[in-house]
Amino acid sequence: MEIIKDKEFGGERPLFGTHDLTLENVTIHAGESAIKECRNINAIGCRFEGKYPFWHVDGFTIKNCLFTEGARAALWYSRNLTMENTLVEAPKMFREMDGIKLSNVRIPDAQETLWHCRNVVLRDVEVANADYLFMHSENIDIDRYRQQGNYSFQYCRNVVIRNAVLNTKDAFWGTENVTVYDSEITGEYLAWHSKNLRLVRCRISGTQPLCYAENLVLEDCVLAPDCDLAFEYSTVEATIDSHVTSIKNPRSGHIKARSIGEVIIDKNIKAPGDCEIVTD
Repeated sequence: MEIIKDKEFGGERPLFGTHDLTLENVTIHAGESAIKECRNINAIGCRFEGKYPFWHVDGFTIKNCLFTEGARAALWYSRNLTMENTLVEAPKMFREMDGIKLSNVRIPDAQETLWHCRNVVLRDVEVANADYLFMHSENIDIDRYRQQGNYSFQYCRNVVIRNAVLNTKDAFWGTENVTVYDSEITGEYLAWHSKNLRLVRCRISGTQPLCYAENLVLEDCVLAPDCDLAFEYSTVEATIDSHVTSIKNPRSGHIKARSIGEVIIDKNIKAPGDCEIVTD
């Protein structure tokens, strides 16, 4: 494998089409598509400043690197990425990718990031300013994760999340087959129009959560006082280890809670309208 060390590149496509290459302490200055149409690339201790550095790359490792704000849209249409101990300051990262493993990565400006990606593993990752994160992605495995940003995980499929802190309005809309364990989810209108969402030992806050959901399951979850008007038009099986402020017009299933402030069943309930609601 060729090694390029302590070098600087700029302009258009300086390393286009290369393969079996290790970059050590390399700086990619302003320009476009520095490492495009490449394969088997290792980047260690590098700095990326130019746009679109990794497009159409197959098989690459990025360790101890920095993507500055200028390196926007840095990783698109690529496969088989491992990224470790890296700071990503650039927005619009990771699009149309298959096979992503991120470990100890921070993305403080994660706008429009991780769209249309498949087979994603995150460990010890922190993101902020992350509106619309993970749009239309699938096969996602997350552990030890912190997120700030709204509308996340919309239209995702096959997701498992553990030990997370999610501050995100309108999360999990239109998702299918999502399970969240031992996490804190803060944000109104949680998981509307979802299918097969399972929440296990989670703490949930925000108004009107979990409405229009199909096959919703809650196991030993806690709902904060601002979780009012919950479960409207949902099919649900729930055990809630807290007081619930209010429940409105669930379609069917069973809900058990420590106590409930108000149950609203009115003329607008949808069939079958036979949800059993009980308290301890």
